[in-house]
Amino acid sequence: MTRHWTIRQAPRMDGRLALVTGATGGLGYQTALGLASRGARVILTGRNPDKGLAALTRLQLDAPGADATFRLLDVSSLESIATFAHALAEETDRLDVLVNNAGVMGTPHRMETRDGFEMQFGTNFLGPFALTARLRPLLCAVPHGGRVVTVASLAALTGQIVFDDLQARRRYAPFRAYRQSKLADLILALELDRQARTHGWPLHSIAAHPGWARTDIATSRLDTEQGLQERLTRIGAVWAFRLMGQSAAHGALPIEFAAMAPEARDGGYYGPSGQGERRGHVTDAFVPPAARDLTIARRLWQVAERLTGTSLS
Repeated sequence: MTRHWTIRQAPRMDGRLALVTGATGGLGYQTALGLASRGARVILTGRNPDKGLAALTRLQLDAPGADATFRLLDVSSLESIATFAHALAEETDRLDVLVNNAGVMGTPHRMETRDGFEMQFGTNFLGPFALTARLRPLLCAVPHGGRVVTVASLAALTGQIVFDDLQARRRYAPFRAYRQSKLADLILALELDRQARTHGWPLHSIAAHPGWARTDIATSRLDTEQGLQERLTRIGAVWAFRLMGQSAAHGALPIEFAAMAPEARDGGYYGPSGQGERRGHVTDAFVPPAARDLTIARRLWQVAERLTGTSLS
């Protein structure tokens, strides 16, 4: 890997189409900006049209002449995903880069998506799974294969896939559910690479995490209805991110590396190089044993196919 990789070392992306979910702010916006700055035609997606318009306006200021559009996509909704994928297939025959970035973090109370999934598991994992499945034909239509970048998290290190309570109906704890969803994301990226090699798909699956990046998802959402202990824990986490974290622009570098760098390996996982992988330059990230467990991966894969009604096998 190139030492101290920056976006300026990324190859030109002229003529290539990239899609970034959750791109109206934070890591998603920075990733979209990086892709656009290298000449890619970028589709930013999100749930809020006003935020989408604001992000496009900002992108044009940050990267004059950028070729970018905004499309509505709610990755917590299987219907929205299906509608979006169908519309995209009507207007293009290939997709060079898919960045599965959109997500939610630590919802204080158990919530469900409109499909009845626990909000974090449904949005962070099942949504990206279904979107990737529906867009796989476009990704595989790229001559040398499209890239799928899945954004994981340091939270995956202590995550556990609780198969007998995946939807946290019996027991819900905000960050337990978040850790499970981000471990599932990492498993998705690694298993997608194995499936691509097994089936001979022209597809490149790579994972990345931003370390401790100062974004709204990490430094907001303190709920006044939480108990005292939960609030104190959340306050501590917020201040830790603010004091010891890195900017969203720096946090996006491992994601941009995974999306563009020729050195990024299929099945690779990238993050910051500093202590605890919290901040620093792009390097190989540590993969927790649970993410390498083939039994867990294949069982989770089957569950995801059944719950989403899509297939990546």
